Amino acid sequence: MFIDKDFMLTNDAARELYHTAAEHQPIIDYHCHLDPKMIAENYQFDNLAEVWLGGDHYKWRAMRGNGISEEYITGDRSDYEKFEKWAATVPYTMRNPLYHWTHMELSRVFGINTILKPETAREIYDACTAMLHTEEFRAQNIMKRFNVEVVCTTDDPADSLEHHIYLKNNPIGIKVYPAWRPDKALGIDIPATYKAYMEKLGEAAGMEIRSYTDLLTALRRRHDFFASLGCRLSDHGMDNFYADDFTETEVNRVFNKVMEGHTPDAAEVSLFRSALLYELAIMDWEKGWAQQYHISVVRNSSTRMYRTLGPDTGFDAIMEVNCSVAGHRFFDRLDREGKLTKTILYSLNPKDNEVLATLAYTYNDSSAAGKMQLGAAWWFLDQEYGMRKQMNVLSSMGLLSRFVGMLTDSRSFLSYPRHEYFRRILCDMIGEDIEKGKLPRSEMNFIRQMVADISYNNAKRYFNF
Repeated sequence: MFIDKDFMLTNDAARELYHTAAEHQPIIDYHCHLDPKMIAENYQFDNLAEVWLGGDHYKWRAMRGNGISEEYITGDRSDYEKFEKWAATVPYTMRNPLYHWTHMELSRVFGINTILKPETAREIYDACTAMLHTEEFRAQNIMKRFNVEVVCTTDDPADSLEHHIYLKNNPIGIKVYPAWRPDKALGIDIPATYKAYMEKLGEAAGMEIRSYTDLLTALRRRHDFFASLGCRLSDHGMDNFYADDFTETEVNRVFNKVMEGHTPDAAEVSLFRSALLYELAIMDWEKGWAQQYHISVVRNSSTRMYRTLGPDTGFDAIMEVNCSVAGHRFFDRLDREGKLTKTILYSLNPKDNEVLATLAYTYNDSSAAGKMQLGAAWWFLDQEYGMRKQMNVLSSMGLLSRFVGMLTDSRSFLSYPRHEYFRRILCDMIGEDIEKGKLPRSEMNFIRQMVADISYNNAKRYFNF
């Protein structure tokens, strides 16, 4: 069997750690892109292609790389025809994490240990689709079979959160919370889009947004509303940090310029984002939330395909930025003012790992263990090499033992084996150190506890779940 009980565990210590300390820990998925509507409605998937290929830009990129026509990816071909093309692509994904994820999901979700390839496509598709038509494989039950304890979705301040309200009033045995993602409030570079968003945000907040002060009031109202539904995390997806000096007069001038339909220049965009990011960080600090920053992303870099398919369709890439100067200016101001909340930093560019790890550990204090830390290997980096690099950097320049661990960052209900994948890699890394005499076997009790903490306990404590 390919995905057996000791998959990726290459030494005795790793096997001991995984099976005794990591394997059975519940899952806290504190950053994902699941649709709360599908959770609330306990969605039943029609077939394997729907649950596996719908919205999965990782698979879409791989299929394009394999020369598959777009009609079989995001086009109007039948679900099975799309699945056939994915099955034809899978053998070519060897050494890409998709090869491991695919077979882990088949094994762990459906109990199927057959290798997916063109010859087995029909058999696997029919077997999985039949299971998906049963109650056991509805959305909520898939989550329960992986012992998911907490899920934080990603939600815009203007979202109604109606499905979170429903889930709060109708508990399902899994905590489902919104997470605050105010990126659109910072998107002043396209005036027409921004004005439309101000109308939507104002409607959600029960007011008209005519000024920058109004914007802050509306965001605070929505921030309070998110908190009432259990939200305790924010998240920002940005190219870089922003920390320009600004005055209230300058910020108001830029806001008014945009609302009048004029495009701001780069300096004005930077000034506005600096001001609003600061205010948003204050809101998080006031409520004791943890804030997350995801940087170094080039979004929608294929303009041709963006015009055709829109965002989040697999045309993003790693960006090269200098995150150090603005990052230190931004967090230093918050720290000086005593208003720096718990913070997790992520970069899509692995060259930033050391920069962000040392930045984060500049601002730690006694208010929380691991108060500010380097976040998990993210997006293109959530594969073995990327995870090992992230954890090695964190270990070398911070405290791996206080790390809040893995997240799915996924739109798929089948992605929970990524937590298992991470835990196996974690245990293998630490096991290697034990086998090589770099860590003492006499301290196995503590090491087991450390593995359990990284897998589950640290996140539970850090986010107050």
